[in-house]
Parts: sequence; C-alpha cells; structure tokens
Amino acid sequence: MRRTLPRRWACLVLGGALLMPYMMVGVLISGLVHGESANLLLPAQVGVFAAVLPVVAVTGLFLPVRGLSVNAAQGLLGARVETPPRQAGRSWQERRRTAAWFTLHLAVGGVVSGFTLAIVPFTMFTLVLPVTGRSTPVLGFLVTPGWNAVAWAAGGLALLAALVAMAAGAGELLARLAPVLLGPTPAERLAAAEEHARTLAERNRLARELHDSVGHALSVVTLQAAAAARVLDRDPATARTALAAIEQSARTALEDLDHVLGVLRDDRDDRTNRGDRDGHDRSRADGGWADGGRDRSGDGSGRSHDSPEIAGRVSADDADRADNADRADRDGRTDRADRAALAPQATLADLDALVAASGAPVRQEVGDLAGVPAVVSREAYRILQEALTNAIKHGTGPVRLTAAVEGDDLRLEVANGGPRGTGDRTGSREARARGRERTRAGGRGVAGMHERVRLLRGELEAGPTDTGWRVSARLPLRSSP
Repeated sequence: MRRTLPRRWACLVLGGALLMPYMMVGVLISGLVHGESANLLLPAQVGVFAAVLPVVAVTGLFLPVRGLSVNAAQGLLGARVETPPRQAGRSWQERRRTAAWFTLHLAVGGVVSGFTLAIVPFTMFTLVLPVTGRSTPVLGFLVTPGWNAVAWAAGGLALLAALVAMAAGAGELLARLAPVLLGPTPAERLAAAEEHARTLAERNRLARELHDSVGHALSVVTLQAAAAARVLDRDPATARTALAAIEQSARTALEDLDHVLGVLRDDRDDRTNRGDRDGHDRSRADGGWADGGRDRSGDGSGRSHDSPEIAGRVSADDADRADNADRADRDGRTDRADRAALAPQATLADLDALVAASGAPVRQEVGDLAGVPAVVSREAYRILQEALTNAIKHGTGPVRLTAAVEGDDLRLEVANGGPRGTGDRTGSREARARGRERTRAGGRGVAGMHERVRLLRGELEAGPTDTGWRVSARLPLRSSP
C-alpha cells in the first residue's frame, strides 16, 4: 500500500486536474446566470460540481479517452487492465463503460484533489500555532497559546491522516473498477476469441496442406530414388524417368512450402508490428521509454520502427538510413508474402500433374468435374494426394484412382489393384500388416483426411486391404442446412 499510494494519489490528482476546466466553465456560466462575479480560482461550489458531471460523461461517450485511461490505470493505479483489442469502430457498450470510468475518475479525483488542496495547507498552519506564542484567529475561533494551540495541531494531523486514508480508499476503488470498466467488453472478448479460433483453424489447415504436399513429395522421392538405383545400370531410360519424377515432386513441394511459410511469415510480421505499435503507444503515453530503452522491435534487430525515437538517440543521417532499410525490408517481406498468399492452390484440375509426379503406375477413372465447387475441389485434391501417397507406400501393384460426380456428391476412391475385393492376394497379409502398423503409429495423414471430410459433412473410409491400401470418400457438393 505504501509503495502504490503516491502513484495512486497522483492518478487522483490527475483526475482533479482534468476536472478543473469543466469546473471553471461551470463557475463562469453560474456567475453569468446569477449575475455574480465568478471566482475562477476557487471553483468549489457543490452545485457546479454536480452539474458538470453529466458533461464529463458525455465527453467520455464521444472523445477517445479510453487509451489515456488505460495507461493511467496501468501506470499509476497499478491495475491489471487487459489491453483491449483494436477495432475499426467503437461500440456503445464500450462507450458507456469508458464514460462511466471517466466520470468516476474525474469525480473522485476532483474530491480528493479539493481536500488535498485544503487540508495539507491547513495542517501545516495548525502545526505552527503552538510555536508562535500568540493568539491567532482560525475559522472564526481564537486559538490561544498553550494546550489550545496543541489541540488544533492535533486536529490538523487527524485531518491529514483522514485525507491519506481517503486517498488510499479512493485509489483502491479505482484500481478495482479499472479492469471491469476499461478492459475488453464481452463483445470484444468474443471477437478476439473468434479471431483466435480463425487463426488456429487457418494454421491447422496450413499444417494439413504442408503435411499432404511435402509428405507426398518425400514418399515419391524415396520410392523413385530406390527404383532408379535398382535399374540405373540395366535400364537408364527408366532411371531418367524416375529422376525426372523426383525433380518434379521436389519442385512442387518447394512451391507449396514457400506458399505456407509466406502466409505464416506474413501473420507473424503483422502480430509483431501490432505489438510494436502498442508498445510505442504505451511509451508515449507514459512520457518516454517504459523499458529503459530495450529493444522494442520484436525481431531482435535492436531497431525501432518509429523515427522520432530513433532521431532522439542517433543522428539524422543514421535515422534516415535506418528508416530506409526498415522500409525496404518490410516492402520486400510484404511482396513475398503477397505472392505466396495469392499463389493458386491445387484443385482436381491438377490431377494429371499429381499422377505424373508420383511416378507410379496409376489408372485414372475421372469423370466430368467442371461443376465441383472450388472449396470441395481443393479439399478433394488433398485427399487424393494423401490417399495416393498411402497407396504407393503401403500397397502393391498398380493404383486405381477414381473421381466422379454422382448426383449431389463427389465420389473419390484410391486403391491398389482392381475394385474392392479383387486383385492379386500375393503379399496381402504383409500389406495389411503394414497398414495396421501405420494406423497404430498415429500418422497425421489419415487424421487429416478425416478432418477434411468432416468439415465438408462427408464420409470417408480408409485402411489396409488385401492388396495394400484403399481410401473411399463421399463429399457433398452443396452444404446441407
């Protein structure tokens, strides 16, 4: 309490200082209305104080005082106020809460400031009475030397103690109410939670994309490299074909990897820049660097992106060079992120390239897919990509890939050998064992396919068969109500 009392008292005095213009205008208007001379130096009328509070509330409704109030509550009151998220517009719920805090701060601060201005000089005056040795009129009473003057001095100290207690209580009240009135509103918390959920969903989607693409490419590269090594001496043409498949798969994987990393880098830079802006805003509100000049850039470079702070510490030429370097770096990152974010995602129209890059014998049975919605087409491509990877890794013999529209559904199937229940059964026991081992290992590929299908309200069957691996999926072309 003793550590926080001076700062909380300063916060209350700040509220009183902010109230003074309202009080002065109120006293002036009161004097004009009643035909009296207004005393601008001592605006202490209770009626004027009560009359200006609604004006203070209206000010809090329409003026952007929330940022100043949050900084004051955090820096002076020591309140743990969660920084509200930035929004394009202010809701009326936030306006009402901010107006309530602003009015309370100025009202309580005005009362404490008024008593501070009155009691502290009065106490100092009464402490001098016992040592003057003469009678002194005080508040209409004649204070005589001796015990009468000592009693007045004791009364002055009692009033000072009461003032300290009142300031401590008022500061504690404001500190307790600050998180409630200045923190995020329920609507802001809901919006932040929805934004966080969208971010997590996007990251999960990117993780599935990266797993499907890179996992498929690595599987193809491994199998084709092994095949090329076996036939390199006796069949160079086949080895060259396998090497070409390796090159194509690696190039496709690098493009997908660049796309995902570009999106993640853009998201990270946005969050870092928001943190920098918030930190610099708090520093300016507190009148300087709150952390003693430590690195605020968030990227470990030690540079600040705000040129006024730079200019205060280095020469103008160094500041210009630092600004130009930062601007060029940000522009370069933005261009790369924009190109990655705008890169087209693979769809069912790219099945031929997918099959060609796999290097495996695949028999395609693809119908007319022109009417498949873009979202379903993208997810279907990733499902077929993962299914093809599993069939190549865990199956034997040629792979059959089927994709066709049946009614209102898109039917997908990838399996080793012929239709279900047929085909060569040689090595079937080993194939099923490999499939069961993969299932127990908890690979993310099958789980990712299930998640994609569930989001599209479809159905999926995936697992080992007599000839290796089979995946069958049904995806609705239209969302059901």
